[in-house]
Amino acid sequence: MKNSQAKTKKKVSKGKKEGLKKAAAKRTATLPVVVSNRRREWRFDLPLKAVVEGKLPQGEGFREATTLENISSGGAYFGLNSGVVVGAKLNLMINLPEKLTEGRKMCLVINGTAVRLEKPEKRGKKQGVAVRFSRNFRFIAVDQAESKQ
Repeated sequence: MKNSQAKTKKKVSKGKKEGLKKAAAKRTATLPVVVSNRRREWRFDLPLKAVVEGKLPQGEGFREATTLENISSGGAYFGLNSGVVVGAKLNLMINLPEKLTEGRKMCLVINGTAVRLEKPEKRGKKQGVAVRFSRNFRFIAVDQAESKQ
């Protein structure tokens, strides 16, 4: 009897394994696969006006107006003429659409680090800059932002 019980147990475990393999195959078949996008967050193509401040490699400060090409919860991409380098600490003041701020002129002030530089594809800027945002941000009225300038 011991031999027949052992055979039965083997058959059951083999059946369970096959069932698990089939279930795993079904799960992977239904999940969407994105191969070419390695980003952690969704990016939105929003042409938001912004002012970028920071320091150049020589140590001198700069301030430049630009338009974001895209933005996500973790970062943004835009063009600059200033010539920043990877690792540069940048301060962004992004003008928010009045539809989102109930008609008030507001901007998002957020710090970030340049993580990637590219040759620009459009708009005649010197370089494309990808920034990863820090966790600290604040919303301020545009008149407050202008008084700080």
